[in-house]
Amino acid sequence: MAVQTGLGEPRGPWFVSPELDPDGRPRGDVSASGPDRRGPDAPGRLLAAAAAVVALSAGAGAVAGGWVANLDETTESPAATAAPVPAELVTAAERTVPGVVSVLVGDGRGRGATGSGFAVDDQQHIITNDHILARGGGVVAVELPDGRRVPAQVVGREPRSDLAVLRVPASAGLAPLPLAKPGSTRVGEPVLAVGSPLGLSGTVTAGIVSALDRQVRLGDNRHTAVQTDASINPGNSGGPLVNARGEVVGVNTAIATIDGNGSIGIGFAIPIDQVQQTADTIIGRGG
Repeated sequence: MAVQTGLGEPRGPWFVSPELDPDGRPRGDVSASGPDRRGPDAPGRLLAAAAAVVALSAGAGAVAGGWVANLDETTESPAATAAPVPAELVTAAERTVPGVVSVLVGDGRGRGATGSGFAVDDQQHIITNDHILARGGGVVAVELPDGRRVPAQVVGREPRSDLAVLRVPASAGLAPLPLAKPGSTRVGEPVLAVGSPLGLSGTVTAGIVSALDRQVRLGDNRHTAVQTDASINPGNSGGPLVNARGEVVGVNTAIATIDGNGSIGIGFAIPIDQVQQTADTIIGRGG
């Protein structure tokens, strides 16, 4: 299993809804500068409004590991009643996991970033999030579903789309995942988020498509996203969001948080039509 160097607190640029200011009030000028970075005790911060703040779901920095350990020791989770999982999602999970990898980026100083990715063709191209590579800033490798670790070539990056394409040796033998047809995703349909949250490779969480065409902002760039309530946590970035047929409907990219405390059931994925268009361009340009 991959050694996770970024357990816990989501790190990286903050997302805010273009329609709300950092305190949850309607924004008079949606083109205003980036989000307020005040601490959780800043005046006027509302609990409900904090859900509008969205953080990248790729963890980075070894120091966060202790945060998770302390949380496990001091926090008691209320009992939750799990909804029945449709049988077709079990089949979808069986088909998806063999094509999903952990992405490991090291900076040579014992720190780096981790995330997820998935095979998109029989040439062993892997789609992931660009912010994982940007945060790690070093040598890239992937851990395969069978536990092998292999070097990965960066074919190309597209920071504005937060997408990147890697390539691994043919010996990796990854099974490419089918992509959903653009425009076929529907609100309410069941989906799975697959990836390596907190370094736990091959993790599958279930939910539904909560909304389509949700506007979120990463830095200076706006994104149209698929919103889901499937649990997404640090390390899920770059992994696939798949439907009950095992088709990729999006790339998991961000989560909503309250004061940076992990998943609250609001996650965002880059829609598959944008993913396919960007990946095709990168692969065509970089081989």
